[in-house]
Amino acid sequence: MATPLTASKLVQILRAEGLTVHEVRNWRTHNRNSKGAWGPLNGVMIHHTVTSGTDASVDICYDGYSGLPGPLCHGVIDKKGHVHLVGNGRANHAGLGDGDVLRAVVNETQLPSDNEADTDGNRHFYGFECINLGDGKDPWPEAQKEAIEKVSAAICRAHGWSERSVIGHKEWQPGKIDPRGFTMDSMRTRIANRLKGKPPTTPPKPSYVPFPGSAFFHVGQKSAVITAMGRRLVAEGCGRYESGPGPAWTEADRKSYAAWQQKQGYKGKDADGIPGKKTWDALKVPR
Repeated sequence: MATPLTASKLVQILRAEGLTVHEVRNWRTHNRNSKGAWGPLNGVMIHHTVTSGTDASVDICYDGYSGLPGPLCHGVIDKKGHVHLVGNGRANHAGLGDGDVLRAVVNETQLPSDNEADTDGNRHFYGFECINLGDGKDPWPEAQKEAIEKVSAAICRAHGWSERSVIGHKEWQPGKIDPRGFTMDSMRTRIANRLKGKPPTTPPKPSYVPFPGSAFFHVGQKSAVITAMGRRLVAEGCGRYESGPGPAWTEADRKSYAAWQQKQGYKGKDADGIPGKKTWDALKVPR
């Protein structure tokens, strides 16, 4: 049993494991804690999305859908092996599962067959959705499988768990088949081997672009800073681009930044789409 990791700690350990981590919108406070307990934590559960495309899959996992509100997991692992964090706290991913399986996870013993649905899994498991159609034909790129391995190992290492604390949805809830396309035994072997290695060092704190001044943002300006800004706006759900973003300052950049200003609580002329220092610092544009 373990106390849930804080949002900051989760980001830290995933990046220390060598993963590319994207923080999606307001994921740090996005949860279903009002609907039930969150913790103690006992393991990590792996799923497949039955969707294609990173942006659409991440949006579904963040927002949920009619009858099942988001977040639908804590992170989405895309085909490139990037991790998109969409929730922090209780999430609608595990549902009811077999209490005997939970006891085996807690004790880190051989998993029994899942033949009951009598225990709340959303309380006890971190959940990661992996983008895959789940039809047995959609490939699992090595980068994606390696990311599953790294995510699982990072969380297990943080809590002092072994690879036996990582299970698939199909091992928890009767009738589920995910993840389909590799065996959980093979994944647990990978995780065990990673846990035997030297723990990763904590990466340096990220460096952000200092505010270049409002006059920097004008028609005709081209800079990698503008591209980086646009990518952060998209990650925050404020992108208003039909294509891009790119290095040239455009009306789409202005509209996107205005959406970010509005998200920060600014209105009217204070949300004109021209960056100011406070909103720029809050956006955290990476160098």
